[in-house]
Amino acid sequence: MKPIWQAARAALRPMVLPAILLLAWQWASGRGASAAYVFVPLEQLWTGLQELLADGTLALHVAASLERALTGLVCGALLGIATGTLMAQSRVAERLIGPLYHTIRQVPLLGLVPLIALWAGSGEFAKLLIIGIAAFYPTVLNTFEGMRQVDVRYREVGAMLTLTRAQTFRRVLLPAALPAIITGVTHAQVFAWLACLGGELLFAAAPGIGSLLLASEQTGRMDVVLLSVLVISLLALVLNLLFTRAARLLARGRSA
Repeated sequence: MKPIWQAARAALRPMVLPAILLLAWQWASGRGASAAYVFVPLEQLWTGLQELLADGTLALHVAASLERALTGLVCGALLGIATGTLMAQSRVAERLIGPLYHTIRQVPLLGLVPLIALWAGSGEFAKLLIIGIAAFYPTVLNTFEGMRQVDVRYREVGAMLTLTRAQTFRRVLLPAALPAIITGVTHAQVFAWLACLGGELLFAAAPGIGSLLLASEQTGRMDVVLLSVLVISLLALVLNLLFTRAARLLARGRSA
């Protein structure tokens, strides 16, 4: 009996703080009309959620944001891996690209938004460009560091086996640098999701969770605003768990 009680207590312990916060939220929502506008009653949130699910609004915006974030992530990460590899393999490329890369990545992404809007407009391409840039930075850095930190003994083995430059890269450098590259892509996923939401808030003329949040704020639908924030948090958690799990499986497969 004791182990069962201990297991139940361990399972319920993480629920204590959320339960207290929900009770406090519900109490605050009953302190008057102005308080109810800020602290939307839980029953109103439930009604708003049912409304968004029933008419397909939530599914539409979630699908648009996920598609946009993953498309920008793939494009930015692939370009980042290629650029980081080129810089690691070529001293000339490092001297040409490195200073420019390290200079531009110090500029906050929001500082580039006016230029992106000027050059690319405010449509879908501009949003994907923002996401791609956000994913590009960490993948370049991690790929470059991963390639450069490959143990010299691995390179010597490649030389002893008389491998060509391409074979050395494919069979020696890339497998050895793979953990760093995977880490870069995992970090890029976080930045890509944040950039996706930022782009939707700045360029709101298309479906997306950020656009739904902004439109709800403008129309005074605080229930939808709060639901949008909750959905954003849950999606970020799920994406992070999926990418972390995938990274562990790849690392495990590599070690096996």
